[in-house]
Amino acid sequence: MKEIKAISKHVIFGVILLLLIIPVIQKHTGIFREEGLKGAIVAADKPILSVKDWFDAGYQEKMETYLNGSFGLRNFFVRFNNQIAFSLFRKARANGVIIGKQNYLYEENYIRAYYGLDFIGEDSILHRMQRLKSIQDTLEKLNKHIFIVFAPGKGSFYPEFFPYKYKIQKGKTNYEVHLKYANELGIHYIDFNKYFIDHKSSFPYPIYPKYGIHWSIYGACLVADSLIRYIEKIIGYQYADFTWNETKIRIAENADYDIADGMNLLCDLKHQEMAYPAYSMTTDTSKVKPSLLVISDSFYWILYGIDIWKAFSKDHFWYYNNEIYPDSYAAPKKVSEVNLSDEIEKHDIIILMASEATLPALGWGFIENATELLSKN
Repeated sequence: MKEIKAISKHVIFGVILLLLIIPVIQKHTGIFREEGLKGAIVAADKPILSVKDWFDAGYQEKMETYLNGSFGLRNFFVRFNNQIAFSLFRKARANGVIIGKQNYLYEENYIRAYYGLDFIGEDSILHRMQRLKSIQDTLEKLNKHIFIVFAPGKGSFYPEFFPYKYKIQKGKTNYEVHLKYANELGIHYIDFNKYFIDHKSSFPYPIYPKYGIHWSIYGACLVADSLIRYIEKIIGYQYADFTWNETKIRIAENADYDIADGMNLLCDLKHQEMAYPAYSMTTDTSKVKPSLLVISDSFYWILYGIDIWKAFSKDHFWYYNNEIYPDSYAAPKKVSEVNLSDEIEKHDIIILMASEATLPALGWGFIENATELLSKN
């Protein structure tokens, strides 16, 4: 019996020692293939030793951060921990992610926006919309056009899958009040939020993915077609066609699985089947294509990815009115680096797009900056 206990102790000790050694071996050899973590993850650089950092403990702190983020099999252990939290406690180890009924995934901001918990006040919205109306009137005198695109929100589209503890009395929302003043002041807009909700039961394919936060690729294709039709109506002639003749059904991928990807689980969730149209963009070369400037949140990335930019002579995307694309693909370029007057002059159409969760910051400073600029002219 004593021999068995002794052997057991040695085995346990050996297993513990092996578990401690394996990460070290992995760190220096990379013998096991590790999948990288997804999401907004910034790896710490290995610190450089200096006399100052050594004596004020800065080096030690930086080295601790570096080692905690770079030890062998770290990605596996992170995924394992996240999987335990999800499978046993229905918790998401991802910032702001909420697990709803039937494992529908939300970002908390969309639930808050649906109930009006992020409401910025009627006066603030009225003041913003009055300035936007002034911008619209001024630009129209220059034969330029600006309008709002209300992107749909997953909270408004799927409130039935909210967790029970998040169900509260609904209050006044930013979306409702922005829409109210857009109508009262005569501000041009397209409301895809209402359109998708009104036609929710008639769509043959999902508009919102179960494990994603943005509109689906199929939903984005419907939006791209509608946007081009709307712009053609504004400029007074047809010049482009966004069409698809075939729709392939396959498991959710890329943007249709983006929240689940960001959860970094050890095992993938059961993938939902989604629709992926085989789309194409054609333009009438005898017609002048308008130039487009879009100031938007991440919803425009999906449209950009399905080639809506091909419908325009110039297509610039000011991501949160901060980074400029496509310029930033080559090297980072900021909105603060360009002349706003010149940029307005270059573009025929300006779109301000926001989902219900980002409406509190609609324009992200563009409306204020454009108001100041145009008031001087």
